[in-house]
Order: sequence, then structure tokens, then C-alpha cells
Amino acid sequence: MNAPTRTRALRPDHNLTLLKGGEALFPALVEAIANARAEVLLETYIFEFARSVIPVAQALEAAARRGVCVRVIIDGVGTGDVPAEWQQRWKAAGLNWRIFNPAQGWRLLLPKRWRRLHRKLCVVDGSVGFCGGINLLDDYFDPNYGALEQPRFDFAVRVTGPLVADMHETMARLWVRLQVAHEAQQLDFGAALQAVLAAARAGTDMGDERMEGEVDDLGAPDEDEGALAALVLRDNVRFRRSIEGNYRLAIGLARSEILIANAYFVPGVQLQRALMRAARRGVRITLLLQGRYEYFMQYHASRAVYAVMLDAGIEIIEYDESFLHAKVAVMDAAGGALAIVGSSNLDPLSLLLAREANVFVRNDAFAGELRAHLVEAIAKGRRVAPDAAARWGIVSRGLNWVAYAIMRVALLVTGKRY
Repeated sequence: MNAPTRTRALRPDHNLTLLKGGEALFPALVEAIANARAEVLLETYIFEFARSVIPVAQALEAAARRGVCVRVIIDGVGTGDVPAEWQQRWKAAGLNWRIFNPAQGWRLLLPKRWRRLHRKLCVVDGSVGFCGGINLLDDYFDPNYGALEQPRFDFAVRVTGPLVADMHETMARLWVRLQVAHEAQQLDFGAALQAVLAAARAGTDMGDERMEGEVDDLGAPDEDEGALAALVLRDNVRFRRSIEGNYRLAIGLARSEILIANAYFVPGVQLQRALMRAARRGVRITLLLQGRYEYFMQYHASRAVYAVMLDAGIEIIEYDESFLHAKVAVMDAAGGALAIVGSSNLDPLSLLLAREANVFVRNDAFAGELRAHLVEAIAKGRRVAPDAAARWGIVSRGLNWVAYAIMRVALLVTGKRY
């Protein structure tokens, strides 16, 4: 395990707003971008140029037209290319965008193409940031299943405070790397060198990994110092285990309750053990998981770990009102509640292959609001019986273990341990 060389505690003086779904996030993004004066940085896995997302695309275009530096990075699989119409509009406006690790057709079979940009981040003027699991995708539409009767269940957070600088740094660093790669692919090595030098002058030197990966202190806040929070990243260089490690730390601090909502739940052995240890010491654990069939691998591989969770006394609720896309958690601890909002699922793709970003928060009011949403969703879900796994038919059990085995083999191919 490659651990960061230094860690930090959660820092005070943050103002956080919980945003449920695109219905809350998109207007907040539009407002922030409309007020931008110098710079807008945005990263997303999916950017669907349709429906309720159009105002966000328009706000980015308008900001660029009035002279704001606008830089957008989208994932090469989640989104692919920007539609031709929007390429023309963004180019005319002076907006810059890059595609992260593009892959189509047979190239998707190459292990190096499995590394994805899955985080959803936005920073405006270095003063306000957004982080969460919500793609730029209409709440009532799914690319594979069409119109949805109920909105997708997901969260993001709007934040001001010290961690916004961390968000800005990691986004600026990724932009520089993609810019250097772009110039090199164009065989413009002079421009590539200029990009590196510009990055150094801007404080985003490519060899200086100053971003913190793990938090070593989730301590309680002092009065009147604002919410404690930290940005925790996952990448393929130094912070490979950061998000999983901080989940385990938070689980170890829980006293009586853990609520986890996760779209694709296939935890590794260490995370499973952390949950089972918490259950043995009397912590009540509820997992809110995907109840609708979405993808073969995630759906069936997740069910392969049901038995060990249920046998440990952990309650599993399947959410099937709509697609569950949340990657959040709430747990109590001495000194105050902990909350997690971010892009990282608890599965091998997120924890070992994708770039992810989570915000860890120590604040009773924020955690209480998130908990209320989870409790409401749990009440609408379907409880999995403690003996459900034992009663599944041979076909269901076979599909579950086939999916789990394929996932394990894929990890061996990429050389990752899980």
C-alpha cells in the first residue's frame, strides 16, 4: 500500500450546503458560474448536453464569452466527445475542454483504458467549490433505460472554506497534465514545455504532489469554528487507498450507528472486516444499496457479499424507487457526527482504478440533514431478509459469483490487490 507521506486533520471554518440531486445542484452551479469573475474549473464523468443540464452548459459558455477562464474536463467513456454543436459554441466562446483517457470499441479491453475520471468537482474563482456524486445528467433520465418516474437518488455539497484551495489545486494539476499530453500529441513540444513552465509558475508543478490524501484526525470541533471538513482524493499514484482508509477510520470511530448509501457496493476484505468489527461491538449498521438492475457486474458482484454482511447482523435495504447513485455515509462518534459525500463507490473500480473525490465532514447539523434523507429513503426501500442469500436459487448464486470472479480477475490483470 502506497500511503501518503504526511496526513492532516479535518480543518475548521467551512460553510457547507447539502444538495440533493441535480434539481438542487444544477441551479447552484449556474448561479456560481454566472457570478464568476476570473475562473471556472469543472470535472465530471457524464456531461449530457440535454434537458436540465443545458443551463449549466449555457452558463459555462456565457462565462467564457465575458472573459472568464473556463476549463472543463470530461471522462472519455462516461461522456465521450462533446457534441459537435457544443464544440462549436464553446470554441467560439473561448472555452477550453479536454477528454480524460478516451477509449472506444476494442480499446476498452485494454487495462490502461479502465482508469477513469469519476470525480465530480467544480471550483469558481477559487472561493466556492462543489463536490459529490451527481453527474451532469437529468435526474429523470437514464442513458440506458430512458425516462425515470422518480428522480435519481444522489447528493453533492457546496462548500466555502479552506478545502476549496485543495479542490482547485488537484483540478489545476490534472488540467496541466492533460494540456501537456495534448500538446505532445500535436507534436508541439515547445507548447508542451511552455505548459509545464506555466504550471510551475502557477504553483502546480507536476513533480510536487502536495495534496493530502488521508486524514489522520477526525476530532471534534471547537465551538464557533464552523464545520470541520477535508477533501480526500483517490488517484493512481500516491493516494490509491486514501478514500478506503478514511472510510475504515470513520467506521472504527462509530459508537452506535452507521448508515451507508452506495450505488455499487463490493467492499474489499479490509473494509468488510471493519464493518464486521463495528457490528460485533454493537454498532447498528444499515446499508442502502442499489435495488434496480443497472449493470450486470455491479448488480451481481454486490450480491456476492450479501451473505457475509447479513451473517454479521448488518441490515441491507435495497432502494428501488429509482436508480440509487449516492455515495454517502453518516455515522455517530464521540464529539459529533461524521458525514461523507463524494463520488467514490465502495467497489474495486472506484477504490482502485478511478480518480475520485470525497468530502469528509464533522458537523452535527450537516450530518443530521443527510441522515434524515437516508432514513426517508430507507423507509421506502425493501429490506433484505437475514436468510435471503441462503434462499437464492442456484442460478442467482451462480451469476453473483461469476460477476464477482470476473471482477477479481480484472483486478489481477491490472495488478491491483483488493
